[in-house]
Amino acid sequence: MTRVVALLGDDRGHRSHQELNALRPQLAELGVETEWVPTDSGFEISTYDGVWLVPGSPYASDAAVMAALTVVRERGIPFLGVCGGMQYAVLEWTRNVLGSAATHAESDGAGDDNAVAALACSLYGEERLVTPVPGTRFDGWQPEPFVGMHFCNYAPTAEAIAALEKAGVVIGATADDAGAEVLEFPDHPFYVTSMFQPHIGALAGAPVHPLVRAFVSAVAARR
Repeated sequence: MTRVVALLGDDRGHRSHQELNALRPQLAELGVETEWVPTDSGFEISTYDGVWLVPGSPYASDAAVMAALTVVRERGIPFLGVCGGMQYAVLEWTRNVLGSAATHAESDGAGDDNAVAALACSLYGEERLVTPVPGTRFDGWQPEPFVGMHFCNYAPTAEAIAALEKAGVVIGATADDAGAEVLEFPDHPFYVTSMFQPHIGALAGAPVHPLVRAFVSAVAARR
């Protein structure tokens, strides 16, 4: 049975999206087909076996992304959120699980209720050493520190991360200037987000990152 993963996002030809397209044949070799799903296309996310919320926010339809995240969370659909995908996952969880106000400084403007705010030091086009946190799921997939590429100007605030941790969210990795590099959300088969972009390097023929392999395994295991 072929598994199909939605690449939820808007392919704008950025380097990140070029790298993601280069990764797709490797994912097919692992038994997972991928399909770009534009955020304003009137999609039904529950028809997919997994969802990768890709970088590139604000999205063409932020409302559709938020609605899809609720479905993914409630129905246990394997989920990987990268960069903007991480930011929006934090917004959805903060609003709908924690019941707190949560806005995004990029799309809503700077405010006291920002759960996602501008980084003090932009990580757009920047590499950082990513260090897994011992004992986490991410550490089990990627036990050694590695250099991760970023294309982020925004990230979840320290206050938002602290609130998530109190609710059982686990920080799977850290990095200078980025704070929480990986978040592992509870009560879900696979709901993991990252600041670094694990698909960068596909154009140069790099192997599939362990985080992506773990996601693919979760998709394959879903009944």
